[in-house]
Amino acid sequence: MKVTPEKNEQVAKFNFGSIYPHYLKRIEKHGRTKEELDQVILWLTGYDQDKLESFIGGNGSFKDFFDGAKMHENAHMIKGVVCGYRIEEIDEEFALYRDCRRMEKLIDELAKGRKMEKILREEKK
Repeated sequence: MKVTPEKNEQVAKFNFGSIYPHYLKRIEKHGRTKEELDQVILWLTGYDQDKLESFIGGNGSFKDFFDGAKMHENAHMIKGVVCGYRIEEIDEEFALYRDCRRMEKLIDELAKGRKMEKILREEKK
């Protein structure tokens, strides 16, 4: 599927704090913890726990969340299909949508029981 400007704008307006509980519920249902969820999000975005907690508290949209993030240098290694969108094929003009799908891919992997060292991608040396 192709991302549209309308879809990108729709996601940009979502309040991060209103979506986070859904992520948490999903991973807890599979025996994972809030600490693990936060670890994955912090790895991806470069935020510290206090900044993440501020967003969880409802202080910002997904646009605010990803505009302020310093995406991990290995974020490009997150590939695959999420909600019918192949992450690596999402155009640069929709970077916010792509980054959102990257985060959701990591959360999917966490919920499916993947080991943390696999979720937090490292370059092979």
